[in-house]
Amino acid sequence: MRRRRSLASQLLAWQLVVVTLLLVAVGALTVVQTAGNFRSNEERRMLAVAETVAANSLVQERMGNWRELSAPAETARSLSGASYVLILDDRRLVIASPDPAQIGSTLDTRTTALEGRSWTGTAGDSIEAHVPVFDPVSRRVNGMVVAGAEDPGIFAGALEQPVDVLRYLAIALIIGVTGSLLLARRVKNQTLGLEPHEITALVENREALLHGIREGVVGLDGQNRITLVNDHASDLLALPEDAVGRSVEELELNDRLRDVLTGRATGVDQLVLRQGVVLTLNRMPIESGEGAVVTLRDRTELLALQHELDASQHATDTLRAQAHEFANRLHTIAGLIALKEYDEVTHYIHQISSAQDQWRTEVSSSIGDSAVAALLIAKASLAAERGTALRLAADSVLGRVDEALSADLVMVLGNLVDNALDALSSLSADGAGKWIEVGVVQLDDEVQVVVRDSGPGVAPELAEEVFRHGFTTKAASHGERGIGLALIRRACLRRGGSVSVSGSVFTARLPW
Repeated sequence: MRRRRSLASQLLAWQLVVVTLLLVAVGALTVVQTAGNFRSNEERRMLAVAETVAANSLVQERMGNWRELSAPAETARSLSGASYVLILDDRRLVIASPDPAQIGSTLDTRTTALEGRSWTGTAGDSIEAHVPVFDPVSRRVNGMVVAGAEDPGIFAGALEQPVDVLRYLAIALIIGVTGSLLLARRVKNQTLGLEPHEITALVENREALLHGIREGVVGLDGQNRITLVNDHASDLLALPEDAVGRSVEELELNDRLRDVLTGRATGVDQLVLRQGVVLTLNRMPIESGEGAVVTLRDRTELLALQHELDASQHATDTLRAQAHEFANRLHTIAGLIALKEYDEVTHYIHQISSAQDQWRTEVSSSIGDSAVAALLIAKASLAAERGTALRLAADSVLGRVDEALSADLVMVLGNLVDNALDALSSLSADGAGKWIEVGVVQLDDEVQVVVRDSGPGVAPELAEEVFRHGFTTKAASHGERGIGLALIRRACLRRGGSVSVSGSVFTARLPW
């Protein structure tokens, strides 16, 4: 199997390729610029040679005598290092040349010298300068001087200064290689030493994990923008399709959910209600501090099961309270018999029966639903054991209702009465003692449940918070508490009703 190259080595190889290409391009540009500078310098040098010869008085006066003109032309060529120096008359005939065979021939080349203007440029393989020769008396152009040097090619300038060029290229190469090594090391550190195929596998596994687990997962950046969300989280939070990239503050979420997602509300297993669903959220900040990951689970079914268990627990507590109360009454009757107070025994039994019959009669005459009536009768015994009087409001009236509404009423009444008992449990009885009043009124389109007690009630600033958070003041040692009011709110909202609190008075509306 072919061994994979590491990310660092791949980056280094590509960086070296880029650096090499860049150096080649810079070197080529340098050679071209140097060659251009070399040609320009050679043109100026040839122009100086040609001007020197053209200014010679002997050349100006003896334009027709080639033997006298050969000497100054050859002298100029030898001293300047030019390849050749030619003198031509006004008909372009060569009068003086280092090549004797060229004398008398016509030089066919482009020039402006015979028009009185100097010319420099390339002629074939040579760099030439043409300078006009003026007659000293008439100042008429009667010839020209051509000074030329062979064009050494494009690399001549660079080869004249090879040390400098190579030095600069070597420095650039060292800088490029060093930068490539540092970049490769930095990238490797930032990717935690993972190679490209490992990063690809990690991303693929993450996607499979996110969309395969049954828990919702939401990723947030440092500005509380959603960076990732799996399908389950999107369904539970009812997020729009374009939620990724948007801030939590921009989405239509309730304040409690925003607080948990942004970290303003801290703690584990934070309870949140979202569109009638009870969610448990846990927020884990990223170690770098740039964001967090939030996991969420649907606790609705679990809380429904917990509610059923709580109902069983309440029934057990009620039976225990009744058994305790019954045992106390038996002990009292036994004591009276031992004292032979038979009349008092009869009177005590009659008193107990009358009180029980009175409460059952009061509840049965006002409450037509058997489940609700049974709940109230059982709660009275539990309240009596805790030193609290449970009474029914005088305007209470409820007929038979369907099973769904009956179950919701039992849940709402049970939680509200339990909430009141817990609120009164820490208070000492004074005056008329501790009491709870329950009112159930059936209207044309809804059932109103009102539970009030003799406790201090809920502070006005917490009137909404108690329902949104599943607020509780019960001891943490009792387990996960405070969800009862949240369940009441959920049941009321599901039916299109509402629940509110004012002081120690809770009012629930359940349409039917």
